[in-house]
Amino acid sequence: TVTTGATSDSSTAVESMEDNPDGGCHIYRYGYNRNSISVVEGILEVNIIQMTSIQMTESQAENALVDFVVTCQGSLPTDVCTVVSDPTCQVSKSMVCDPIMVTDECLLTVRRAFEEPGTYCINITLGDDTSQALASALISVNGGEST
Repeated sequence: TVTTGATSDSSTAVESMEDNPDGGCHIYRYGYNRNSISVVEGILEVNIIQMTSIQMTESQAENALVDFVVTCQGSLPTDVCTVVSDPTCQVSKSMVCDPIMVTDECLLTVRRAFEEPGTYCINITLGDDTSQALASALISVNGGEST
């Protein structure tokens, strides 16, 4: 990610000319400009390394719970969003975002509920103030079990 800021300075002269599409005349601008660039690492890569169904009691049978173990490279994320879509990843069914605290290495478990059996596309996005990275997976949920 690159951020820039412009300030007035007498070090570099800037001259620009633009065509005015209405009257065919030219606009001249004179001045001085200095830019600073900050490069930040950002979140470089996200991987879903494991999906595990959570064993439930009969009273919880209407919702299947699945834990997704997620890793990432680069800077540490501050939030995680999960989008559950149809198997083609085209029609979104639900989206949940949560703040997270990752202190040392990027390894976290994201638990999500599925209301009914079926095949779903899962997009897990990790983000911080300057970047986002995404991992996707297809999951089949069948009465509390997932593959």
